[in-house]
Amino acid sequence: MSTCSVSKGCFVFKPNSNKRKRSSAADYFSKGNNNLGNSELRLDTCLLLWKQIKSETEQLQEDLNKNLFDNLIKFLRQSHLDFKKKKAEWICRMKSNEIPTAAVVLGVNVTDHELTIKSLSEVLRDDVTPFVVSLKAKECPGIKQLLQKLIIQLMGCDVELDSSEEEECPKNLPGRVRCSVTSLTNWYKNVIKKTDTESPCKKRTFSSRHWETPPVVIIFKDMESFTTKVLQDFIIMSSHCIREFPLVLIFGIATSPMIIHKLLPHSVSSLLCIELFQSLSSKEHLTKVIDKLLLTSQFPFKISEKVLQVLTNIFLYHDFSVHNFVKGFQLSLLEHFYSHPLSVLCCEVQESEKRVQLLSHNQFENIRRLPSFRRFVESQEVEKQAALLTDDECLKETTQALLKDLYSYHEHYFPILRCLHAFTSSLPKYPLGKQIRELHCACLERSVWEREEYESAMQLVRMLAKDELVAILEKCVDILISSSAKCLRKALEKLERYVHLLNNLEEANGDQEKSISSLEELQKKTDLYHLQKTLLEMKESRRVKKLTPFEMLRFEIVDFIDGLVRNYLTPAEMQTLHEVMYFSAANTIREHLNATPRAALHTALNNPYFYLKDDALKCGAESISGAAPDICIAYKLHLECGRLINLVDWLEAFSTVVTAAGNTDSTVKNQTDDIIHARFIRAVSELEFLGFIKPTKQKTDHVARLTWGSC
Repeated sequence: MSTCSVSKGCFVFKPNSNKRKRSSAADYFSKGNNNLGNSELRLDTCLLLWKQIKSETEQLQEDLNKNLFDNLIKFLRQSHLDFKKKKAEWICRMKSNEIPTAAVVLGVNVTDHELTIKSLSEVLRDDVTPFVVSLKAKECPGIKQLLQKLIIQLMGCDVELDSSEEEECPKNLPGRVRCSVTSLTNWYKNVIKKTDTESPCKKRTFSSRHWETPPVVIIFKDMESFTTKVLQDFIIMSSHCIREFPLVLIFGIATSPMIIHKLLPHSVSSLLCIELFQSLSSKEHLTKVIDKLLLTSQFPFKISEKVLQVLTNIFLYHDFSVHNFVKGFQLSLLEHFYSHPLSVLCCEVQESEKRVQLLSHNQFENIRRLPSFRRFVESQEVEKQAALLTDDECLKETTQALLKDLYSYHEHYFPILRCLHAFTSSLPKYPLGKQIRELHCACLERSVWEREEYESAMQLVRMLAKDELVAILEKCVDILISSSAKCLRKALEKLERYVHLLNNLEEANGDQEKSISSLEELQKKTDLYHLQKTLLEMKESRRVKKLTPFEMLRFEIVDFIDGLVRNYLTPAEMQTLHEVMYFSAANTIREHLNATPRAALHTALNNPYFYLKDDALKCGAESISGAAPDICIAYKLHLECGRLINLVDWLEAFSTVVTAAGNTDSTVKNQTDDIIHARFIRAVSELEFLGFIKPTKQKTDHVARLTWGSC
């Protein structure tokens, strides 16, 4: 098709009829299999499960932020609720020109701040005021840009207008407004004035939930990143107009509230009426998220101990971002449903029973290949083994029963895990970890009762005081009451009985009385023989001391808890068909989330086939393909050089590789020398940009190597 024409024109090309059909997301799930229905069902199950998980995490985020947002709204109400009706009193309350300022300490997890600020803005717009502005430091390098952003966002506020007023809106466009605090004050007065003077039939209101005189709230998302000059100028300008319209500043702080006084001199910070607010720490937030997503039988999808360790290590040692943790959990979910054909059974127990009925013979063969199922078959009788390996109907019934057992395992596992954590979380030095996620990882790794830390924890539990033991048992009772497992009802009744016995237990003070009487006898006058005899009797009585009723009951309680642990906290890998629900490819998650740019860059340049998947790029480790990208050819050639690289020799080698598979005619070669030279210069420039080489003053026609074996 040609578009050559003497005059300018419009050229229409009809679409190709044999155009390749676009692949759907379910096609990628098939991984080369022809069972498209299974891949579509896996994709739908994955999306539905992620939708539920996302909804749960968002609801959790709202619940955790509710206290912070309520306190901020209370602060706004105290600052500007009576601005219109009692303006004189308000001026007296706000000393001189002080601006109400909320310093919100959000923590070092900067990547989560955007979600918190967004939620705060939505809450303020819904319940307090439509005039909410969010500013970033990179958007406000100067005071002029800050005022522009401020006025632009305020003019775009959601205010209900009549049709007659919509015609006058262009006069208030930001482009026609002078960027100053005075114009902002005049704009706010006009808005409030129109609201007060309109007739009831054409009443203009912001919202039924908004305050009568809504304040202007300005949120500085990253207060530490703003330049001192910009903040100073804006605060000083705003302080002169604070009596004219209600203004509130909210500083988002990642480090410490002291940063306000470090950035602003006393003459400026004294113009702020600052109140401090503290958000929930990221570690506590992570504990809540893990409790909602992992330590529950609500969601069938689970992750193994190694995957959980990868996600928590990234959280603790990199960013403290709960948002990134949830994204890593989402990636694990996607990888599980993508890579495992039997993940189609990772759903509710009733739905899984229906899906087992629809499994094909190939899918039953996949079940037979599972390591956990092989162990299960080896533990059965010979006749049963033959039926499981050959008869699909027998395997279908067995699979349904095994999936029920797996769901029952989760219903029992998590309540007992919480009970064990209640006993061990308050022990000295935390032998099994302070956080429940640490105990969960220990239980997933291997049998927890085989650990030395478990034995030391049980010894410490056997020395708990009565009040401590009663408090822990009451926690365990509450945990089991909220559990839906029917098999734990007997355990609940027994724990309630133990609490009742401890509360009604009368301490046996016989031994104490004996010891007191012995001391009283010692205080009397006696000879050396009787004194020695009395001391020996006291020592012997201590050696063969009888247990008190409380101590006997305490030992019985600890033995009962130990029995529950051994019955219900077996590792998930010991459960048959655990591969259906548990994702264990920790290396895959680590490769995606723990980026290693140096290794990835070396792999891409040294072996471009690894990423491009082009058969023409296949070659040995020591050979160089002429079809490879220019930067890859230049990179592999520079690996053969020493610390200094001669550019002329490098160019000749590059030209030899590029033209090796091409035309050897001398005329064509002369014509392409300039092109090859240009390609070489571009490849060398790219390597210099990536940091592999640098110019050197030792020799003008040489460059110096910077990485990998420079000598």
